[in-house]
Amino acid sequence: MMQETITTLPGAEVLSRAKTFFAERVPQYSAFLEKEGPSYAVFRGQGGEEIAVAVFAAGNGVKVRASSMLHEQIIGRFLSTLPHAEADQNEHS
Repeated sequence: MMQETITTLPGAEVLSRAKTFFAERVPQYSAFLEKEGPSYAVFRGQGGEEIAVAVFAAGNGVKVRASSMLHEQIIGRFLSTLPHAEADQNEHS
């Protein structure tokens, strides 16, 4: 399932926070960095489950998209820790 939000943080900061969050904040479901680039990070968790996080510019901040087949609640918890930007009305037109 894909989840997304728009944050006021720079993309690099979002990815840095994701690395810490998925490795440390939810110990029973820890996921560790497997691949990364300037705008994405892929984590591998329990049973080989993948969590993917991508960041890209939005009109009023940085859009963060994250997906996983198993860890939707954990992704939701991570996204809720990010400072939210107001949605750009032109983005949905």
